[in-house]
Amino acid sequence: MKIKTIVAIGIGSALFLILSRFASIPTGVPNTEIQTAYALLALMAILYGPLAGGCIGFIGHILKDLTAYGSLWFSWIIASAVFGLIVGLVSKKINIKNQLFSKQNILIFNLTQIVANLVAWGVVAPILDIIIYQEAANKVFLQGLVAGSTNILTVGVIGTALLYTYSNTRTKHQNLEKEN
Repeated sequence: MKIKTIVAIGIGSALFLILSRFASIPTGVPNTEIQTAYALLALMAILYGPLAGGCIGFIGHILKDLTAYGSLWFSWIIASAVFGLIVGLVSKKINIKNQLFSKQNILIFNLTQIVANLVAWGVVAPILDIIIYQEAANKVFLQGLVAGSTNILTVGVIGTALLYTYSNTRTKHQNLEKEN
């Protein structure tokens, strides 16, 4: 793993903690909030790849749980890691470090983040809640539905804006000219 990726994991995890603790909105469903942290996680996963995305989701969620609740809820920690991992899988295809965030890239990103949210919050988190914690299925699938749908919206809006803005700050190779 590159030093740059390790540093990104550390910074991303810290930012995930801060955003999930201080930039989230309660939904009315117990232990379920509208989270801006997943937009940041998506940005980091696109910039640094699936391993970084998975690690940031995992470590960031552990830090959040420890500081917010004093205990770990592994089903949701694993779901956060799965989300970061899946979004990171398209990092090479989107490649915003060297190209503009085109309409095609926006579409690929949003289809990927929708799938990642559906897998993480519609499958992984509720099933692990039932297996690990013997939670009621109707409760955990409601939480997953609310978390997944709000994450789809926040990542779709904020994540797309972050990626678009980031790609526009990068110097493009085709814009450079050799001086004599």
